[in-house]
Amino acid sequence: MCNPACLEFGRRVVREEEVRGRAVLDLGARDVNGSLRPHVEAMRPARYVGVDLEAGKGVDEVCDAGAVDRRFGEAAFDLVLSTELLEHVRDWRAAVRAMKRVSRPGGTLILTTRSKGFRYHGYPHDFWRYETDDLRAIFGDLEILALEPDPSSPGAFLKARKPEPFRERDLADVELYSIILRRRVRDVDDRAVRRFRFWYPLRRRLFGAVR
Repeated sequence: MCNPACLEFGRRVVREEEVRGRAVLDLGARDVNGSLRPHVEAMRPARYVGVDLEAGKGVDEVCDAGAVDRRFGEAAFDLVLSTELLEHVRDWRAAVRAMKRVSRPGGTLILTTRSKGFRYHGYPHDFWRYETDDLRAIFGDLEILALEPDPSSPGAFLKARKPEPFRERDLADVELYSIILRRRVRDVDDRAVRRFRFWYPLRRRLFGAVR
C-alpha cells in the first residue's frame, strides 16, 4: 500500500532500465490504498511477483517477508519494492536480511516506511518507526542513491543499490522507536505486545490514536 507521496517517490526514482526485461519483487503488495505495480508493470518487467501475508488485490503469493530469500532463492530479483511494509514486521531484521539477500548484485531496492509521529495503524500489526538516519544505518551496506523524508506525513523513503561484492552488516545492536513501547529498543517481546493490545482500545477512546 502507498500514500500519494509514496507513489510519487516511486514514480520519480524507478528507472525503466531497472525494470524492462528484469525480475521484480513487491513486498507488502496487497493494494489497500494504492500501489506502484501499474507504474512498474508498464515498463515491461520479465517477471513481477507481489508477496504479502494475506491474499488480496496485487498479491501473487502469500509469504512472510522474512522468508522470501528462502522461498525464491538468493539473488533472484533485480528490483525489490517494499512500500509501507517494514513498520508492520515485528522481526524487521529478518525482513531486511531477506530483502538484501533476494536482491541481485547491482540490483535496486526501493523502500518506504513510517517515522515517529505517525499514528498507530495495525494491518493487523504495527511495531516500528524509522527515521532517515535509521535507514542510513540499516542499509549502509548498500549504495544509497536517494534517502529523504516523506513530505506529507512522518515517513522515510529510500532507494539503494546492492554492491558487488556485498558484505552484509550485522544489525543485532540497532535500536528503533517502538510505537507500542514509545521508546527506542532492540526488540519487542510477547508480553509487551499482549499488554499493548489489551490497553490500546481504552487508551484510544480516552486520548486518541497513539503516535
